[in-house]
Amino acid sequence: MRFEVDGRSVEFEVRPGQCLRTALRESGHLAVKKGCDAGDCGACSVLVDGMPVHSCVFPAYRAAGCSVTTAAGLGTAEHPHPVQRRFLDNAGFQCGFCTAGMVVTAAGLGCGAQGALGARESELAELMKGNLCRCTGYRAIRAALGEPLTPDDPAAIAPDQTVTTAAGGAGTGVGALAGPRIVAGSEPFTLDLPSAAMQREFAADIFAADRSRTGDAADAPPTAPLHIAVLRSPYPHARIRSIRTAAAEALPGVHAVLTYADAPDVPFSTARHELRLDDPDDTYVLDRTVRFVGQRVAAVVAESVATARAAVGLLHVDYEILPAVFDPQEALRADAPKLHGDKPDSARIADPGRNLVAEVHGEVGDPAAGLVAAAHVVRGVWHSPRGQHVHLETHGGVGWLDDAGRLVIRCSTQVPFLVRDELSRVFGLPPTRVRVFATRVGGGFGAKQEMLAEDLIALAVLRTGRPVQYEFTRSDEFTAATCRHPMRVAVTAGADANGVLTALAVEVLADTGAYGNHSGGVMYHGVGESVELYRCANKRVDAQAVYTNNVPSGAFRGYGLGQVIFAVESALDDLAHALGMDPFEFRRRNVVVPGDPFVGAAVHEDDLMFGSYGLDQCLDLAERALLRGNDVHAPGPEWRVGTGMAASMIATIPPRGHRSTATASLLPDGRYEIRVGTAEFGNGTTTVHAQLAATALDTDVSRIVIRHADTDLVEFDTGAFGSTGIVVAGKAVYAAAGALRGRLLARAAELSGVPEHDCVLTSGGVRCGDQLLGAAALLAHGDLTAGAEHSGSPRSVSFNVHAFRVAVHPDTGSVRILQSIQAADAGTVLNPVQCRGQVEGGVAQAIGTALYEDMRSDHGVVLTQTLRHYHVPQFADVPRTEVYFAETADALGPLGAKSMSESPYNPVAPALANAIRDAIGVRLDRLPMTADHVWAALRKEESR
Repeated sequence: MRFEVDGRSVEFEVRPGQCLRTALRESGHLAVKKGCDAGDCGACSVLVDGMPVHSCVFPAYRAAGCSVTTAAGLGTAEHPHPVQRRFLDNAGFQCGFCTAGMVVTAAGLGCGAQGALGARESELAELMKGNLCRCTGYRAIRAALGEPLTPDDPAAIAPDQTVTTAAGGAGTGVGALAGPRIVAGSEPFTLDLPSAAMQREFAADIFAADRSRTGDAADAPPTAPLHIAVLRSPYPHARIRSIRTAAAEALPGVHAVLTYADAPDVPFSTARHELRLDDPDDTYVLDRTVRFVGQRVAAVVAESVATARAAVGLLHVDYEILPAVFDPQEALRADAPKLHGDKPDSARIADPGRNLVAEVHGEVGDPAAGLVAAAHVVRGVWHSPRGQHVHLETHGGVGWLDDAGRLVIRCSTQVPFLVRDELSRVFGLPPTRVRVFATRVGGGFGAKQEMLAEDLIALAVLRTGRPVQYEFTRSDEFTAATCRHPMRVAVTAGADANGVLTALAVEVLADTGAYGNHSGGVMYHGVGESVELYRCANKRVDAQAVYTNNVPSGAFRGYGLGQVIFAVESALDDLAHALGMDPFEFRRRNVVVPGDPFVGAAVHEDDLMFGSYGLDQCLDLAERALLRGNDVHAPGPEWRVGTGMAASMIATIPPRGHRSTATASLLPDGRYEIRVGTAEFGNGTTTVHAQLAATALDTDVSRIVIRHADTDLVEFDTGAFGSTGIVVAGKAVYAAAGALRGRLLARAAELSGVPEHDCVLTSGGVRCGDQLLGAAALLAHGDLTAGAEHSGSPRSVSFNVHAFRVAVHPDTGSVRILQSIQAADAGTVLNPVQCRGQVEGGVAQAIGTALYEDMRSDHGVVLTQTLRHYHVPQFADVPRTEVYFAETADALGPLGAKSMSESPYNPVAPALANAIRDAIGVRLDRLPMTADHVWAALRKEESR
């Protein structure tokens, strides 16, 4: 079959049933991404004869004789199409995995010569409903498509919240360094792997971009990879008696069938932390006992995905079905099935005989006496369900053996060094014999702080000696990857007549699912800053994380705080109402202030401190914006209107260590090279690292080269999680660049004879009196490199306050957000555009959690397996959020900055619940607060 792609004629042999997406990627057109393969997300969008289509559901044969245009055919990184230019100018992306499809759709819908659609807000939502973005919250995309600013938009009030093309030191809104390649579809993601022939003919620019970013080491397999397909358990709990593999092994094209007999007998945890002992060793690459529906049973390695899947269908497994338990409360009973009762003490499970992974119990003061002294007491139980991360790039990777026989894994990960170290341990390899690296990662939100694909890839590579690729389907993400921890949170709170808290007690039951990855950390973190935010003499915390035969839970944005804050902030709002007190004023009377200890289950005596304090400003900013309003009104007089708010606090760095080492070097061409381990997945750290280095070296970001996320190229970095990209890795980068500056000036002084204090670093070199010493002169006497490390201690705290005004229709339960406001204490805002984007993205994701997203299951079977059945917020679902920053400068962060990636998510759900309660007078205690749940709560209240 012949068709035209991006202006070039392509001849391709189409397989029966093949979709256009796979045909395009197999012919080297890698701007087309896979997000769902079901027509739900739009990451694969292309133009066919000028009309936008989802290529994953468009039959390839229908493209015969047609003109197909991908993002790479619209424009290039050097010469972008007008719509691509607008996405650059408005920072209309973060991770960028959706962007190629987004710009193609916009271009096909009639963007004019200026790249704008010129559509009204309602029309824009309808036109773009087929394209999802999980990162941005859509406001920046709306701006890219020409939607005008409103007078109350912070970008109209504060011009520094718009993208700048200035030199780009710290404090300016520099666009993403990879932006031009992202909008052109030429920035490589994990599985953008053209063959050698395809590199030459179709994708030389893509591959070159990848090499220039990751360095000179080989970054793609030497030959076409084999593919993995996995047989998954149909039972929630069973022991495998036997697996018959002969028929599968005999299928032509099959290279290996892997079972528990082929896997290392080394337990580990899929969770990755600085201290690997933080998580229980309860998992195997392939286990003889399966504990949830969807767990790996066996894997087939074959020439193609289709052959591997066919071979999976030929495997015959004899199971001994075991009793299962799905409710964490029942799992604690003495007669409940024991999921990991056979595990030794070395597995670090709190009590395998009770299915208890971890627990914490603590009390400060006398909570019972505090309740007796209270004028009002509030009690309630709040429920948060499972949630899927929905990073548009699914888990996956490719592995091979390099020329020296070392294992190389290119994967979609937030933690390359921690994956390397655990692969070394599991497979008995020295760390020097394993290389792990990431290209740009298509979203993470905590899900890629796991090792969910890399271990199976490594096993297949070591078994076959061939390159091997493994890619999760979207259904795999729901049924076999990790999810947000479901929690039941009970809160009891009391206050005196003046609105001062006298007692606060929190009880948490977390369902960790079949395996304990992140269970302890999520539990401890969840009952940490949520309770420590408030000054109260009498507190009690009880929390348990419990095994069940459900899909495993894991790390998710907020890391447990979102679930507990939903309960605590809802309870305190009810308490304020009972006292007849304004909720903002109630918080002002009770939140911690500098000088107060941090008190949760116990009094904090570690490295957490007030490096700065902006919570008072955040409360004021949010309250003033809410009182000011925004001229958006309820759709009609029958709608009930209410307002609500919530506050949150988060440590800027996870406890128990988080390390990063950075180096800075002068290059022969006068540019500077920064090497740092943290991965880029839309968090913007690469750009901010360049800004920090440029500031320290008195240059601009165009002269900074970043090498990152590769265990061969850079020094150790714990990973891109816990919002540490700026406050840990960024601090190391700034220190390394500052140290290099000192070495440059010292070398120049030595060479010129001019005192060092009279030497000035400039963009062209070091000026010493009348002499200008350039890179060649400075490097003639040896390399110039400096390094620095940050240990992640001491740690500061960040604050966020969210406020909503909503309208609720009493006859349908429908909720409309009329105004959304977040005030954030981010310290010195190093890049206002990116920081605003992080806040907006976190708010949008939290609105999804609060109103729409529900990962349903029945007896361990996940029922929600596609995006069309899991309501990820679309254009029409996400309002504009007014973002305001407190004016603080942190004593601990680089140039006064604090973290701001996870924290915007945390106060949103309770603020929305509080606004709904204010509107209808009914407290909703279960997420998501869908229209049917709101309607049912109203009917229940009316029947009393």
